[in-house]
Amino acid sequence: MSENRRIVKAPVEDVWAVLSDGWLYPLWVVGASRMRKVDDGWPAVGTRLHHSVGSWPLLIDDTTSVAEVEEGRRLVLTARAWPAGEATVEIELHPATGTSSPTTEVVIREDARKGPARLIPSALRQPPLVWRNTEALRRLAYLAERRQ
Repeated sequence: MSENRRIVKAPVEDVWAVLSDGWLYPLWVVGASRMRKVDDGWPAVGTRLHHSVGSWPLLIDDTTSVAEVEEGRRLVLTARAWPAGEATVEIELHPATGTSSPTTEVVIREDARKGPARLIPSALRQPPLVWRNTEALRRLAYLAERRQ
């Protein structure tokens, strides 16, 4: 499982506000290109984001669903991108200490859970996930830090 961390110069509430606005998903998730629908109640367990992956004209319509949620603290998603498969994505928010203004440590863990991507050895599967989630956390930080 890949793991990335980033300190975001925004309080936990602002980072959570970005995560809990499903319409913002393609702005910070690398590979997501557009939103088609956000289920009412997102991010409650079982709710889904209906999104597209890829670039036009090669778009794949799929979904991401909430497997677990701890309001304002933790979100576990099942991200689908068939025919590649499914991934489990866990995002944790921790108030960061040692700074004069509110900051948040964001931790994201991801790995393939089903489909052809599981056939790729972990040592080859993890580096692209680390790169992708480094960029995703950079984008998430931009959105959260500009909420003020």
